[in-house]
Amino acid sequence: MLFFKRELSPIERFEVALKDKLTARRKLAERLSVTDAELAEKRTAAEQLAVAGANNSRLDRAEASMRAVEDRAKTLRAELVEVDDQVASAERALADAKAQRDRDTLADQIEAMATAIEQAAPGFESGAAALVDAVTGSDLSIPEATRFSSSVDAVRSEVRAATDLICWELRSAAVRTRAGNANLASITLSESEQLASTEVDRQLIYTLHPLRWREGDEVRRVAAFAVVGLPKALLPIALQHQHVDHLNARRVQTLMHLHGSAGQNGEPQDDDPQLVDLDALLSDQQQPSAQADVA
Repeated sequence: MLFFKRELSPIERFEVALKDKLTARRKLAERLSVTDAELAEKRTAAEQLAVAGANNSRLDRAEASMRAVEDRAKTLRAELVEVDDQVASAERALADAKAQRDRDTLADQIEAMATAIEQAAPGFESGAAALVDAVTGSDLSIPEATRFSSSVDAVRSEVRAATDLICWELRSAAVRTRAGNANLASITLSESEQLASTEVDRQLIYTLHPLRWREGDEVRRVAAFAVVGLPKALLPIALQHQHVDHLNARRVQTLMHLHGSAGQNGEPQDDDPQLVDLDALLSDQQQPSAQADVA
């Protein structure tokens, strides 16, 4: 009957290698200890012969024997230093293997999260579609129901885009995690928490330049290369001047791969020369129309 030996994992191989190196070092250290003890005896014997006035031949033999033991001890010390380096290298390799195992485990969990989101998305999509169909499939036309249907349809589109984005972000984070160069402080959509606000109708969008706009008494500033909930009233002018783009745009995917989605260099300052005032752009666009109406 044939017995197949289980293949060792990388960590197990490094543990075996480290154990072998430690065993070799222990044996070498024991040999060196015995040699040092023998060398001490040889030195004591040579010293006693010299003090007793032994003849030259006996002193020559004692010194030769002592030098031979000294040379052997020197060789063993050099070998011990080399083995110490090998042990340190094996310990580093084992630590790296364990760190890679931990990174792989974390990356697997991140990828599992992305897969779970993708699998749950169709359920949300079908539920939202059923809500829309419940209104649009009726012969009645009630303004409140129509507004509800439009809101659900808009949310469905945004959730679809946000799902694609977060799954891409998670899988990118998993790749970086496996490579050991991930910054896992947080994976967030900048300002996306504002989607919950019912005061301003927003849409998730990706900024290409630092932007500024006013919401009531508050001035909002957002850095370039960030995912934000931009008020829909400002969306057309921002898209027209190519200060933002949709999340599913090909160039946005490339830019998110290069810069992420949390914004570059933090919140821009008012004196930033690249800062774009969307309210001013919108005002400039509306002004000619007003002048034409007057004419």
